Amino acid sequence: MRSPRLAFICGIPKSRTVREAVISSHPAISIANLSKTYATGFQALKNVSLEIPHGEIFALLGPNGAGKTTLIGIVCGLVNPTEGRVLVNGHDIVRDYRASRSLIGLVPQELTTDAFESVWDTVSFSRGLFGKPKNPAHIEKVLKSLSLWDKKDNKILTLSGGMKRRVLIAKALSHEPRILFLDEPTAGVDVELRKGMWQVVRDLRDSGVTVILTTHYIEEAQDMADRIGVINKGELILVEDKAELMRKLGRKELRLQLQKKLDAVPPVLAGYNLTLDSDGSELVYSYDTEGERTGITALLAAISETGIRFKDLSTRQSSLEDIFVGLVHK
Repeated sequence: MRSPRLAFICGIPKSRTVREAVISSHPAISIANLSKTYATGFQALKNVSLEIPHGEIFALLGPNGAGKTTLIGIVCGLVNPTEGRVLVNGHDIVRDYRASRSLIGLVPQELTTDAFESVWDTVSFSRGLFGKPKNPAHIEKVLKSLSLWDKKDNKILTLSGGMKRRVLIAKALSHEPRILFLDEPTAGVDVELRKGMWQVVRDLRDSGVTVILTTHYIEEAQDMADRIGVINKGELILVEDKAELMRKLGRKELRLQLQKKLDAVPPVLAGYNLTLDSDGSELVYSYDTEGERTGITALLAAISETGIRFKDLSTRQSSLEDIFVGLVHK
């Protein structure tokens, strides 16, 4: 359900629906043929094209050095592109820098903020940087939504790592952006605080804010994202609806727990591409969940004919992490 509290924070009247609030003739983000080569000759991005509609959570996954932070930096105006074009709600990030940047909130990977400022002062100052007039009521609502209100007078240096992350989100929301970038927002945050932060992100999305995140916690991307993008060595190798990605690339494993350990898979079963676990106590069969036939019935019959007996069986669905690792290795 849409959060009225965050809807108000982000400038959406309570009476309007999310869809009505984010209607635009332009995508939230439009990237065309974007490349970045640094002075050292290192090419961080290679001909990246991507469109992100309003009001979705888009997860950008990739190993360290894949180009995630460079891509975010370019869209947010922190890094100059070598080639290509980026539009933020139709505004060119180079020609219309002020208009495009005013629509964006950025939560960086590093915990960079003035350690000796109070929470209230640092969040209020961030709002002023965007030329926004003072609005104590808005700052109060942001801090309360992030469970920071009781810390408003505390100096940043006295806060825990998780609270500092929340302050960074509050700073990013201070000027009421319509697009929020989260670069590894839960790195180093304990599990309980992480869950709370993701609920804040869901509420933001439900209020109409477009959220683009990078994360090393792939299970969170699987739980949170509407669409997934995978970047590797500067190239965007896949963009797909999460559910469709899991449908297309997800596989299942049938694991047979054997009554007696095997030294090797019998040659008569070679056609089934079975694998034997390290201690020889389980046979593992992978199959395509989208195939017309899984082959399980024939496999079990063939195993029975060999005299192999098993005491239990179980199935396991591929996770997003399995898919990600497979794509990157390819």
